Amino acid sequence: MSTPCFDTVILSDLHLGSEVSRAKAALQMLKANSFRRLILLGDIFCDLNFRRLKKEHWQFLSYIRKLSNPRRGVEVVWVEGNHDYGLSEVMSHLVGIPVHREYEWEFQGFRHLAIHGHQFDRFLINNRLLPSVFTAVHEHLQKMAFARTRLAGFLERFDTVWLRLSDKVATQALAYAKDRNVQRVFCGHTHEAMSAQREGIEYFNTGSWTQENATYITIDEEGVSIHAYQERSDDYHSGQERGETSAEPAEVSGASGLPGNVEYETVYS
Repeated sequence: MSTPCFDTVILSDLHLGSEVSRAKAALQMLKANSFRRLILLGDIFCDLNFRRLKKEHWQFLSYIRKLSNPRRGVEVVWVEGNHDYGLSEVMSHLVGIPVHREYEWEFQGFRHLAIHGHQFDRFLINNRLLPSVFTAVHEHLQKMAFARTRLAGFLERFDTVWLRLSDKVATQALAYAKDRNVQRVFCGHTHEAMSAQREGIEYFNTGSWTQENATYITIDEEGVSIHAYQERSDDYHSGQERGETSAEPAEVSGASGLPGNVEYETVYS
């Protein structure tokens, strides 16, 4: 069976340089899919300290550079996030692609908008220092023996759900999309894959690649789908041969607290 060709694949929040970045799995996912456009929707890096990048992190970046070669026929778009803010010039030289603050395109009569989402996070905007403190604590725990235990997982969810507030980001993104006259808006930032709909406008969040349930989005003639990457035994062991990558439908719904006129959806691949 041939691999379906998607118009667009979107992933975000890979956080290269972090101990919990699933760069190897993300690379395998990209190699297993065929697409005409790839959107890296922000926070691809954890910070500007490139010395923290591991071998598999550089391998991911190398593949992105290969994809951006015009002979491949793939449009690669990098949308800036709050963690990789200020990397525009660096990324233009490193992987050969421009970096956008937001990106808009049309497909099948629908106007689509990709924006990382931190622009709609009022807590982050009003308390710029506090999220940095939690990030520093989380990174310290990642270096300890229990980096992947419940404590680190708790801090991951506390940082993303309670501080970034998925529902508020979705609400603000939907309002912004209405002002821009777009029908579909895509964000990352919250690390929580979800979809919502209001007044005929669809909102999708890509989730992240720092948690066990890594997710990504595809767009084709049948619509928008959120996929959960199914972990394989070689995701964290570069010495093993790469097998087939699989993805299964992700049941996603909005976080509680969205206004009553927002319709939640479960999106299947």
